[in-house]
Amino acid sequence: MDAFTAGLLQRIKTTEFDLTRARETGDEFLVEVEQAELDDLHRLAAEHGVEVTAA
Repeated sequence: MDAFTAGLLQRIKTTEFDLTRARETGDEFLVEVEQAELDDLHRLAAEHGVEVTAA
């Protein structure tokens, strides 16, 4: 696995964690921000052929 793929997968994992925490605390603004970031990361992964598995 190259550095780009590893970094992207780590960013996705971190963003998923942050999104869960935002939902748990009821911070709707942060939920929107984290969801948008996650959507962008998934789009980037798809554009580069990086397979993202569900956690």
